[in-house]
Amino acid sequence: MPNLQYSLLLCTLAGISTLLGAFFIFIPCKDYKKLIAFALSFSAGVMLSISLLELLPESFVMIQSRYPFSFSFLLTLFFVNLGLVIANIFDQKIQSDNSLYKVGIISMLALFLHNIPEGIATFLTTNTNPNLGLLLAISIALHNIPEGISIFIPIYFATRKKGKAFFCTFFSALSEILGGLFAFFFLRNLITEWRMGYLYALITGFMAYIAFYELLPTAWKYPYKKLIKGAFLVGFLFMMGLQFCF
Repeated sequence: MPNLQYSLLLCTLAGISTLLGAFFIFIPCKDYKKLIAFALSFSAGVMLSISLLELLPESFVMIQSRYPFSFSFLLTLFFVNLGLVIANIFDQKIQSDNSLYKVGIISMLALFLHNIPEGIATFLTTNTNPNLGLLLAISIALHNIPEGISIFIPIYFATRKKGKAFFCTFFSALSEILGGLFAFFFLRNLITEWRMGYLYALITGFMAYIAFYELLPTAWKYPYKKLIKGAFLVGFLFMMGLQFCF
């Protein structure tokens, strides 16, 4: 299979893996409030782990490929804070009396933005080195499953509509494919490492805001404090383990 087709195929498979998070709902559970609290806190741990241990260092290294250390550090901080500000604006604009629904929608928007550069990275890497691209796609696919949980679970329990929750999860998954297509048609000869660094830093701030100001506070409303703390730690360590493996 030519590299271009193979690159697009891996982008598609990595993105579609987000939908596997929807199957979390079929886990037998007598107390679905515990399931919601666990899913929200687990998702917060996942997002913070990705943001702080993967995206943030990667963005700094990418920006440093063009600028000196000190200026790269300041640029990284600037774009992280810009991401926090943008996330806060989205938060203020989304009006809903249902905190779970709001969490799900904001998570969908954040992960939509997050998955676009992942799709670009998967496409460009695979097009250059198919073996390395395959490892990257597997890593992203495993990352995307808990991300799907963070969208599907809150939206489903807020609306009780599986179709709507599935569509929102699919919308986030679609962005991985869009990132690959965008790279295919426009970015193969234009994308630069330091520009990707800006985007990664921006998304770091966006995802950190959601974890700290939406997912964790909403989970903390439930009376299962030990479960919430444990789920957060499990989510954080799970993603840290995946990053170590890949």
